[in-house]
Amino acid sequence: MEVKIVTKDAFTVIGKLGQGPAGTGQQWIQPLWAAADANFSEIASLAKLDEQGKVLGLWGAMSDVDETFAPWGDEGKYLASAEAKADAEAPEGWTKWVIPAATYAVVCCTLETYGETFGYMMKAYLPENGYHLAGAVHEFYPEPGGKKIYLYFPIKMWK
Repeated sequence: MEVKIVTKDAFTVIGKLGQGPAGTGQQWIQPLWAAADANFSEIASLAKLDEQGKVLGLWGAMSDVDETFAPWGDEGKYLASAEAKADAEAPEGWTKWVIPAATYAVVCCTLETYGETFGYMMKAYLPENGYHLAGAVHEFYPEPGGKKIYLYFPIKMWK
């Protein structure tokens, strides 16, 4: 499994926000994506675009319930979102988050390998390489409806 270490500046996302139990994420997160997809035209002009004019990427941004971007506990918050311009204002019914700058361990997976990949990162890769999780993990979808998911694990070195 290829893992890349990347530093990413703070970035803005706008999306549909939900909160629920960590153990049942699939049940309450899928409706957030459905709502975001169905109403994307409301934020399309706020989204960052690539050189071809396509949306730069979709983010499954996560935070603790206090929105400090700490890892989930028993519950968490999830924002089914698009990367947006920094000065964008979220329309009514949408939520804007500014994800703090961080260094990430990034790994690619699919929905089918998500659990296995997440477990490997937490139980093997991070501790074996002297890292600990420094915040909530984020999902990056480079293509809407695509199979690839990049998991962004915010990391710090053990002291």
